[in-house]
Amino acid sequence: MGVGFDFDHTLGIDNKLERIAFLRLLERVLAEGGRALGTLDQETVRIDALLAAQRAGASTIGGAVRAFVAERGVAPTGDHVAAYEAICLAMVDDVVVPLPGARETLRALAARGVQLAMLTNGWDPLQTAKARRVGFHGPVLASAGIGAQKPDPRAFAALAEALALPAEAIWYVGDDPAIDIAGALAAGMQAVWLDAEGRSYPSACPPPTRRIGALRDLLAIVAN
Repeated sequence: MGVGFDFDHTLGIDNKLERIAFLRLLERVLAEGGRALGTLDQETVRIDALLAAQRAGASTIGGAVRAFVAERGVAPTGDHVAAYEAICLAMVDDVVVPLPGARETLRALAARGVQLAMLTNGWDPLQTAKARRVGFHGPVLASAGIGAQKPDPRAFAALAEALALPAEAIWYVGDDPAIDIAGALAAGMQAVWLDAEGRSYPSACPPPTRRIGALRDLLAIVAN
C-alpha cells in the first residue's frame, strides 16, 4: 500500500512564499531602473495572476520571472531567474509551516512500512525544500519536472510509477476536490479529501473515497 500527498494545505502551508519573492524581486527591478505598475495591492494582484498561469502550465517559473521583469521595463536575464529562485529557497525555513499532525502522521505511516510520495503542482527545488521542511522525506514529484499538472492523468501515473504500485493500491490525500480528488479517482486511486475547515464539498466533483478533518485521521484509514 502507498500514500501520495499534495503539499499546500495538505502537508503544510507556504504563506504565499512565491508572491513575497516576486515582491522582493520587484525591489531589485526598481533599483535597476524599472517601474512599478501600480500600488502594492495592484502589484500583488498581477503577481498572483502570473503565478496562477504558471501553475496551470502556461509557462515555466523562469518564463514567469522573465515576463515579470520585462513588463516592468528591464531586460530580463538568467540572473533575475536565479535571484528569484534563491529568494524562494532562502525563505522556506522561516515561512513554510507544517499542518498540525503532519510530522507525526508521516512518521507513523513510515513506521508501518507504508510507501510515501508527494505529487504537487509546482517547481523544484522549491517543492522538495518545502517537503523536507515539514518532515516529508520520500520522493517528491513536482509538475514542472514531470511535465504534467494535476489533474492530468499523466501526473498521477508518475506517482504510481514512483511508488512502484498499481493505482488501486494508492491513497491520494489532497485538499482540492477538482484537482486532487477528481484527478486521483480518474486515475483509479483511492482519494482522501482533507477538509480541515468544514467546507461543503462541490456537487460538480466526484465524491472522495474518504473525508478527514485532520491528517492524523489518515492513520485510521491506512491499514497496518
